[in-house]
Amino acid sequence: MAARKKEESTISMIDTFKEFKETKNIDRTTLVSVLEESFRNVIAKLFGSDENFDVIVNPDKGDFEIYRNRMVVPDGEVEDENKEISLSEAQKIAPDYEVGEEVSEEVNFSKFGRRAILNLRQTLASKILELEHDSLYNKYKDRVGQVVSGEVYQVWKREVLLVDDENNELILPKSEQIPADQYRKGETVRAVILRVDNENNNPKIILSRTSPMFLERLLEAEVPEIADGLITIRRVARMPGERAKIAVESYDERIDPVGACVGVKGSRVHGIVRELCNENIDVINYTSNIKLFIQRALSPARVSSINIDEENHKAEVFLKPEEVSLAIGRGGLNIKLASMLTEFTIDVFREVDDNEADEDIYLDEFSDEIDQWVIDAIKAIGLDTAKAVINAPREMLVEKADLEEETVDHLLEVLKAEFE
Repeated sequence: MAARKKEESTISMIDTFKEFKETKNIDRTTLVSVLEESFRNVIAKLFGSDENFDVIVNPDKGDFEIYRNRMVVPDGEVEDENKEISLSEAQKIAPDYEVGEEVSEEVNFSKFGRRAILNLRQTLASKILELEHDSLYNKYKDRVGQVVSGEVYQVWKREVLLVDDENNELILPKSEQIPADQYRKGETVRAVILRVDNENNNPKIILSRTSPMFLERLLEAEVPEIADGLITIRRVARMPGERAKIAVESYDERIDPVGACVGVKGSRVHGIVRELCNENIDVINYTSNIKLFIQRALSPARVSSINIDEENHKAEVFLKPEEVSLAIGRGGLNIKLASMLTEFTIDVFREVDDNEADEDIYLDEFSDEIDQWVIDAIKAIGLDTAKAVINAPREMLVEKADLEEETVDHLLEVLKAEFE
């Protein structure tokens, strides 16, 4: 019966070792160390100390040996049964033992009972999990900003779970997904490592497809001149899945940084555009001249003049009436990206000639037709006259003055009627 228990115990341990070795990819030294420590933890709980035990682990064969070392003392003088053995008991093991000698006796682990075996497996499982977490954290902690590929394992409402080639879990939150992205189990997805959290030694690898870093890394992979250090990406602004603006600079006068990034007939950005769900990419030349940089950022609109407030990072841009809609873009997209790229708040105005300015009328004179609170809201954003309001983009009036579209339309109708 005892032999059968030992056999069952050994088989159980062999399975544990095999599972540990094959699935966790742990090196041999760490494997032996963790297994020995797990045995010692159980022994310490059973006997109060593991100091006088030798634990020999052979992970290749999946077996182990445990020896307890006790000092031989005269009969009746045993004070610590774990560390001492009486002379008569020692001589049952070998008749030639004498007082003062050390007895090394193999311990049958199965005699410790099922609870001890269960305790060992739980301790081992805990150590395995801890090592697995450490391994995952160490693998990814220095890779923030790198692009990785993962296979879609599970799709949830708030996030997508991916697994890498070693079956480690990677998380792509909803907020970091391109709106048009669709994920199917088993397909491969590329993303940039946004951050690595490690709260309570439970690492979480957070990915992103919306971060400007992702676009930057994709462009670096497509343009050899960037990898060679001949071109630098200075700024990136994105509205994921819709449009992006990139400012690049060349350290070699012979290289056109915009042309190099775009490629012949857009060949170098075609793959990136497809990867980003047809996100349109504008590449412009970077310059430290703020006025010129803002002018380039607002392309394809052609700017007539710019007033800069560097202290408050604000810019007033004046354009011909036909250029205003280009500067703002569909849904205000172009001006938003230009502001993100230049890090300046950009206000767009239509140009008016001096004759028109002379005929201007202050807003307060329209108080009989327009509610005073509406006039005050418009004046609060720096527009005091009728022409200034008429020449300002409608979208800006709605957004900056925080007015309803119907209110702005009524305001413009009243003001325009005055000059017809």
